[in-house]
Amino acid sequence: HVQLVESGGGLVQPGGSLRLSCAASGTVFSIFTMSWYRQGPGNERDLVASIVRSGGGTTYADSVKGRFTISRNSAADTVYLQMNNLQPEDTAIYYCHARDYWNTSLTYWGRGTQVTVSS
Repeated sequence: HVQLVESGGGLVQPGGSLRLSCAASGTVFSIFTMSWYRQGPGNERDLVASIVRSGGGTTYADSVKGRFTISRNSAADTVYLQMNNLQPEDTAIYYCHARDYWNTSLTYWGRGTQVTVSS
């Protein structure tokens, strides 16, 4: 079993930056990918960025390419989301997500962290 805990959300002005962190614990060795999703008011939960835990390959939603960067630490148990040039439309709850390597239908979610972009 895997536990995910997010941190780093907050209020930022348009054009500002934030860095989110997601710490994984438990059976971390079983994780295949770690991702960030977000859910804005009245919207569905959408994929923002994803990283392969072992190889480091990344994917991004078109809306954040060039502004957001996903990365992991050397132990591959913490994932970061560096968000630059934030805009009001980035306002959402950001959730950390992990997918199991052996059973890709097995997934885990964090509780989420609020990001608000407003002047």
